[in-house]
Amino acid sequence: MAVTGDFEVIRDPLWNNIRVDSASLRVVDSAPFQRLRYVRQLGHAYLVYPGATHTRFEHALGTHHLARRTLALLAERRELDGIPEEEVVLVRLAALLHDIGHYPFSHALEEAGLPSHEALAREQFRDPELQAALAAFGIQSVERRVEELIRGTSDSPLQGLISGSLDLDKIEYLTRDARMSGVPYGTVDVDRLIHSITLVLQTDGSRGIGVHEKGVSALESLLFAKYQMYRNVYWHHAVRSATSMFKRLVRTAVARGDLEPDWIARSTDEGLMEAVRKVRNTNLAARLRSRQLYKRALDVRAAEVPRGGGDWISRDPGLVERVEDRLAAELGLEPGELLLDFPAKPAMLEVDLPLLRHGGGTAVLGREGSADWLGIQQVADELHTSARRLRVFVARDADIDQAAMLGLLEHGAGELAAELESGAALLSAS
Repeated sequence: MAVTGDFEVIRDPLWNNIRVDSASLRVVDSAPFQRLRYVRQLGHAYLVYPGATHTRFEHALGTHHLARRTLALLAERRELDGIPEEEVVLVRLAALLHDIGHYPFSHALEEAGLPSHEALAREQFRDPELQAALAAFGIQSVERRVEELIRGTSDSPLQGLISGSLDLDKIEYLTRDARMSGVPYGTVDVDRLIHSITLVLQTDGSRGIGVHEKGVSALESLLFAKYQMYRNVYWHHAVRSATSMFKRLVRTAVARGDLEPDWIARSTDEGLMEAVRKVRNTNLAARLRSRQLYKRALDVRAAEVPRGGGDWISRDPGLVERVEDRLAAELGLEPGELLLDFPAKPAMLEVDLPLLRHGGGTAVLGREGSADWLGIQQVADELHTSARRLRVFVARDADIDQAAMLGLLEHGAGELAAELESGAALLSAS
């Protein structure tokens, strides 16, 4: 870090120079924020993309940097007139702290059934060191108001910069993840997007973050970049195999009482891996350590899966585990040697954003009446379906009948639970 006046300049491979004022540096220096140095941004993606070892720490600094730039542009256009200065400061703090509650290894543990990282932020805000750093800003109820911005429940007109279809977190992580993974898929026209962000008068008379019509093409590029990153990086088959193994490993450790969820939430990547390597009666940790990943026994495009089929896989991890072990037994495998994966994130390409027309009128992208702009939500829905794959990962070779598996996926969660209780053979179910 290079000290310059009342702020410091942090060198960053993506944004070059990131300026952080002295008050915000106290937040950065607090223990909860420093933990983020040891939490990788992309979980197990480094097993496929060796450069993807960047952390939540630099991502948080980058999001703070984009917030400063965007707010400066809005102020230059006098769009912040009438908004109290403390609201602007709160947005910068929320950008810096938006991942303060994040688990180790990306979103895997939320998929495994642990509370969302946004919900865990509240626990981190109770840290005395972080509280003292935030209190120095002199803003009433600062922790609560920052938390509301992070959770997307604030009534601030600037809420959309922190949580929304075009929030700065998305712009930052897509750009950084692509750079550090070494792939060309996450190209985003960042400058165009930031210059297109504007405050729009909404139908209820309030102001909120929107985009100028001139920025729609840049927004479309953001959506396509996100699709490409999910398809090629986040949901890469080997990344998802490692993620599935890790989820099962941690769930086993928690179920046996070897790990406490509260401890996991405060841990780091290496701290958690060191702990799970001591978990009894499983070799999953050793296999992850040596990159002996489970192989695909089945890999099916989402378009081939019956509509709505398999939704329970991303919603009910407890049921998934029971189904996995029944299927493993039917195929001559041991419990934990077969894992199901059908990731879903319908909000990943959601577009619900006020749009300011050239003539001064407004529309809402993603809703009926915005078809003049590519039918952007319909395209986003198709991209989400295209990115998804149903996969069955196995520790040892196994033959799985695709038709039988697709028939199984049509069962609802309640029906499946009943069949598990009855002892029915799942792969022969229709």
